[in-house]
Amino acid sequence: MATFLLVYRSEKNFTPGDPEAMASWQAFLEGLGGSLVDTGNPIFTQSALGDCETDTTVLGGYSIIEADDLDAATALAERCPTLSTAGGVEVGEITPLNPETIGTTADDHAHVTGLAN
Repeated sequence: MATFLLVYRSEKNFTPGDPEAMASWQAFLEGLGGSLVDTGNPIFTQSALGDCETDTTVLGGYSIIEADDLDAATALAERCPTLSTAGGVEVGEITPLNPETIGTTADDHAHVTGLAN
């Protein structure tokens, strides 16, 4: 099983704390069931460096989940409530760093994901 980061992008004029939105988020997170590793936290202040395509959205929060592969993680993310309010979700597989070098290589990723020979 691999570990994935879900990064939530909220529309720029999103106002946190709306009871209906909070209920939607609670239902979404509960619906992730055993796949949820770390509920994560919302982001209310943010800054962007480089090209983050922030014309219409801002960083809204994150969660960490486990799934068999990227397709399965993406399927879980498709139920995210931010998608119904002009936001987005980025899904990325987390590749642990090699503790011996504090870096990672393609070989490290292949070993961690079970794709090594």
